[in-house]
Amino acid sequence: MSGRAAVFLDRDGTLIEESGYINRIDALRLFPWSLEAVRLLNRGGFCVIVVTNQAGVARGYFDEAFVRRAHEHLASAIRAAGGEVDGFYHCPHHPDAVVAEYRKRCDCRKPAPGMFLDAARTHGLDLAASYSIGDRWHDVQAAQRAGATAVMVRTGYGSTELERPRAGVTPAHVADTLIDATTWILRQRAS
Repeated sequence: MSGRAAVFLDRDGTLIEESGYINRIDALRLFPWSLEAVRLLNRGGFCVIVVTNQAGVARGYFDEAFVRRAHEHLASAIRAAGGEVDGFYHCPHHPDAVVAEYRKRCDCRKPAPGMFLDAARTHGLDLAASYSIGDRWHDVQAAQRAGATAVMVRTGYGSTELERPRAGVTPAHVADTLIDATTWILRQRAS
């Protein structure tokens, strides 16, 4: 498939600090390097897409309107710093949801690749030329199932996850932070 290359970013633990189920805008904290990472990816010609499981919706901790407001807040902060996120995709489902309408097995909850595939259709992306950065094994699996190159970061749950390798799941690269992963991706693209 021809199209634009993307970098898919996990949200919690990768783009922003991991803080459990975030249900207040003032609890959203971008890592200090996140703004620069997005700017560098933009300058590198990548479409930047955020893909995030938000089971807090299914568990009744917050609603989808809050998730959209949170993403608008993050997009605004990133834009004010000279960066651009081309799209935010979230999965509100969980198989053990408290909120009945969100109780299901879906194709969007990572490790399924649904959010990647939706973004590829909407934005005309070439998944084989794309990358994904996340802090969980399910981020790596979703990227691989979508046909993208997976990078794992040690922030968020990353260090803990890396202590418990998952059979058959290996990222192309492990980086300390989002900015380190970004640097590696830009070098890969240049070579």
